[in-house]
Amino acid sequence: MNVIRIEDEFSTATVAQKTAVYNLLTQTTPQSSDSLQTEPQTEPQAEAPTLASSAMLVELNISNWAGRKKDKRASVDVTITNHADKGVANVTKKLLAHNDDLKAIQTHVTAMRNLHAAMTMPWSNSGLRLLPTAQYFKYVQAMSDMVNEFWKLVNEFLVKYNDAVIDVQLKMGDLFSRDDYPTVEALERKFNVGINYMPLPDAGDFRVDIGNDALREAKAQYADFYTKQFDTAMNDVWTRLHKALTNMSERLDYGSKEDKKVFRDSLVGNVTGMIELLRVCNVNNSTQMSAMADKLEEAMSGVTPDALREDEYFRAETKAAVDAAIKSLPSLDL
Repeated sequence: MNVIRIEDEFSTATVAQKTAVYNLLTQTTPQSSDSLQTEPQTEPQAEAPTLASSAMLVELNISNWAGRKKDKRASVDVTITNHADKGVANVTKKLLAHNDDLKAIQTHVTAMRNLHAAMTMPWSNSGLRLLPTAQYFKYVQAMSDMVNEFWKLVNEFLVKYNDAVIDVQLKMGDLFSRDDYPTVEALERKFNVGINYMPLPDAGDFRVDIGNDALREAKAQYADFYTKQFDTAMNDVWTRLHKALTNMSERLDYGSKEDKKVFRDSLVGNVTGMIELLRVCNVNNSTQMSAMADKLEEAMSGVTPDALREDEYFRAETKAAVDAAIKSLPSLDL
């Protein structure tokens, strides 16, 4: 009865309008006879991981006040006193002498750069480095802690800065000049740290209108660059591993207590740390890199610094495993 009532209400409607209403009520759409044939359902195919999906680019920028300044007058005095030609000597002043707070900042900046380099791989001369996506969250956490510590040290330094300038006058003697020292406000602007993330473009990802021939040449050049930079990144991981393994092999190369070589606990940690690095940096799913990680994990299982120091047989056995790993490394231009 409902359908009849609807048709009565739309008795003046065109055929097309009536068809549209019917399709809406029955949740169907017009189909041609060809489209009525059922097409076989296909399972969605998972895309294979690519370098662009397995890594990103990251850039670390740090600026800080060095606390150094060239003294032109003193440079001239040194040149004249030593009967030297003009311009052969320069005098650079350490404006705060050996200020512990400033030194702490500079030491921390070096540590930040070292951590950034340790957790990433080289990519370009502009400072961009390759960050595996598997390493991303660990990198973000570690660098966030470092950035927070950086600003903590900077604030401590700025609070004591004016007093430090007063205290250094006696140490600087005639080399002191108040004009060499910025205000606290100006000095604060000299400190900064920034971390920028950006996607890694695919080798053929060119979207420029430069003509087909020029585009092909640009793609070929970038593909070559892409391959070389990737090889450099992978070789960097192998080089780090080679350094850690050869250092361990050399330090374990002794038999008796009389020939004992001293080594730090970090000797073991440096190698075990490389196992994780091999896994997270394996952005192209290299079977060689995976196999090396497995091999080292087995070789270093149960290895402790104290055991290596106290047990001659265990030390020799570990060294043999390390030497075997070195021999299986890919050829590198070391």
